Amino acid sequence: MPNPSVLTALARSFLAGETTIEGIVRRAGTTLGRNWRWLRPLARRYVEAVAGETRLRQRDIIQFIVSDPGFQRAWSKYSDDLHVARWINDPQPMQPVAAAAEWDVPPIESIGALADWFNVAPDALLWFADLKGHAYKTKVPRLGHYHYRVLTKKSGAIRLIEVPKPRLKELQRQILAHIIDKIPPHSSAHGFVKSRSVKTFLLPHVGQRAVLKMDLQNFFPSIPGARIQTIFRMLGYPESVADLLGGICTNAVPRHVWNAASSDADRPHVQEACLLHTRPHLPQGAPTSPALANICAYRMDCRLTGLARSAGAEYTRYADDLAFSGGEAFERGVERFSAHVAAVLLEEGFSVNHRKTRIMRQGVRQRLAGLVANERINVMRTDFDQLKATLHNCVRLGAQSQNRTAHPRFRAHLDGRIGWVESVNPAKGQRLRMIFDKIDWK
Repeated sequence: MPNPSVLTALARSFLAGETTIEGIVRRAGTTLGRNWRWLRPLARRYVEAVAGETRLRQRDIIQFIVSDPGFQRAWSKYSDDLHVARWINDPQPMQPVAAAAEWDVPPIESIGALADWFNVAPDALLWFADLKGHAYKTKVPRLGHYHYRVLTKKSGAIRLIEVPKPRLKELQRQILAHIIDKIPPHSSAHGFVKSRSVKTFLLPHVGQRAVLKMDLQNFFPSIPGARIQTIFRMLGYPESVADLLGGICTNAVPRHVWNAASSDADRPHVQEACLLHTRPHLPQGAPTSPALANICAYRMDCRLTGLARSAGAEYTRYADDLAFSGGEAFERGVERFSAHVAAVLLEEGFSVNHRKTRIMRQGVRQRLAGLVANERINVMRTDFDQLKATLHNCVRLGAQSQNRTAHPRFRAHLDGRIGWVESVNPAKGQRLRMIFDKIDWK
């Protein structure tokens, strides 16, 4: 087995920012105190192996060196003479992949530089990133970085809302504004994207003969922390910086949180949710999670867009809602098409909630994201009638008589619901607004 210190020193020299064979050989020769003849072929094979790849971790480079036949022969021949002459501890410069080279992200090349960028102490930065999982192990909620809310769905399934505490949320918003928002989303992604909305999500599917709706299961928690760290390495950040940025944007839920699950929750669902959330994942409730989820789904969106085009169909996605639509040819093969979609999702690390899969032809109501898309985008008739009845009762009986869930800002709640209708159907929204203006809020 090669000397671990030699391997680590070689890996650091390969990561030191030189991307040419000559530069890598020069740094490696300085590290080993001699320009060994076998270094140039090893550097050439390394450059060829990593061309166009996301920035590797140090352990991956060590594995490459150990498994390289040329290095194995050199070690067996010169092991007594190989030693570390000089450790390279210089900050590692940015090394983005080709697609990310033009994105205007801030260059951060060390842990100290990252702490300065956040304006926090390095120790505080390590505490917020929590790469060792101390918050996961603690049983004291005030020592954690999140507030938790366990919700039980009608089916008995569990949804966990993870709300970051103010200081961590501030760091996440800084990452979102200055790094994540610089990454362009896929054209098929419409959720949590500027200048796009649920209306742009529905628009390609209006008036189609057949609409296929599919739902991703556990969208946010199914994205592991390692995948988020890879995104930041793709942007060019050194491994130490990328790991900390990924740690700030992900979370592992302490087991004691699941004690708060209500008694009517299905225990198998609680156990499933516990297993899913106890590993580092994207938390549903962090400001960075929606945009990061869109980035993680980029390749999936590319594949599904190509699959839809091959079937003569349109594809859009709004968070975990997937929609496909097309004409007569698509309608004939839609069942087989849905099986291909499920296979692509599985290969990309996602899974389908098959109970929510719907094939909607023109003869039925084609519902997507709570709206109707048969002939034009419109609100659901039942939703409109229910909101209208609530407003009428507020006028007749008083607003508090209709606040059955004790909503702390009931007026703003109704105002928001009316605004949603106005954005979809201005005429219907205006009718609701006229009733709303008659309510006596005193």
